[in-house]
Amino acid sequence: MAVARKTPLRAVKTPASIYQLRIELQYLKPAIWRRVLVPASIRLSQLHVAILRSMGWQGGHMHEFVIGETHYGQTEPDYHDYPPLIREDRVTLEKSLGAATTLRYVYDFGDDWEHKIKVEKVLPHDPGLKLPHCIAGANACPPEDVGGPSGYIEFLDAISDPGHEEHESMLEWIGGAFDPKAFDIAEVNERLAGFKL
Repeated sequence: MAVARKTPLRAVKTPASIYQLRIELQYLKPAIWRRVLVPASIRLSQLHVAILRSMGWQGGHMHEFVIGETHYGQTEPDYHDYPPLIREDRVTLEKSLGAATTLRYVYDFGDDWEHKIKVEKVLPHDPGLKLPHCIAGANACPPEDVGGPSGYIEFLDAISDPGHEEHESMLEWIGGAFDPKAFDIAEVNERLAGFKL
């Protein structure tokens, strides 16, 4: 008589929830912000790219995430990070947050663009929704290498005042025109669409 084999039990992987994030650049008024949907299972290294694309940053600068007292980023083998960094490519947003609902993202340690990120809602998985996806926002991302929040304010002063000594040079530097109130959600989602999780 043949003995029936028992099928081993396997955990069923449930689809990740969706986090609705509000990403706001700090120390500037009016607020520069984006509301973005991401899977809870997104790795912090992937969230970094999603933030760049949703805000409008070009990339190429150092960055880190700070959750409570813990710092996450890209570790350098020949560099002793202080405070110590946990590798961002090894941890998901959901796992790194734990019970927290806010985190900081700092981009470009020279300009020090600090972003406050808040989990506004946790939504159920939606198989028809391509993530990440921007659903709202306001105002243009400052230009790269403008000098942080104070440099951006000086830049806006210069381009808005034809009598300013740096008016022409700043307009030339930015390529002719810059609208600080510009925000195009379709353009943001086009940038996000090219990003594969």
